[in-house]
Amino acid sequence: MTTQKAASSKRLKPRIVISETDQERLTDLANAVADRQPEIADELLTELERAKVVKPKSVPANVVKMGSTVEYSADDGQRRQVTLVYPGDADIAAGKISILTPIGTALIGLAEGQAIEWTARDDRRHKLTVLAVSSAAAEA
Repeated sequence: MTTQKAASSKRLKPRIVISETDQERLTDLANAVADRQPEIADELLTELERAKVVKPKSVPANVVKMGSTVEYSADDGQRRQVTLVYPGDADIAAGKISILTPIGTALIGLAEGQAIEWTARDDRRHKLTVLAVSSAAAEA
């Protein structure tokens, strides 16, 4: 039964794709904040470890990358649109969410149509489904 439970929890995490550039920068960022924000750093590193890492030009246009604008539906039925950014560029009023938030970490690497469950800072579980992704400018 434990094996079945473990297998079902693994199925909750969809396959994700991340560019080598995002993987390198986000790993450095997670390591830099590990002392101050250990939970979010661990979650981000876990997502990066399970991601398929590819050349920047090989990331499909419909996959969430740093700088992507994402439209998603939440488990409360509402649609939201956000842009995934680094912490220094975050501005919730402008719809720019940091990768160092639980939802930011949940979004990275997802493709249109994929859904993921994530845990908010208040320990409540949520689910979101990516509806559309507007790609960021091409990575260097």
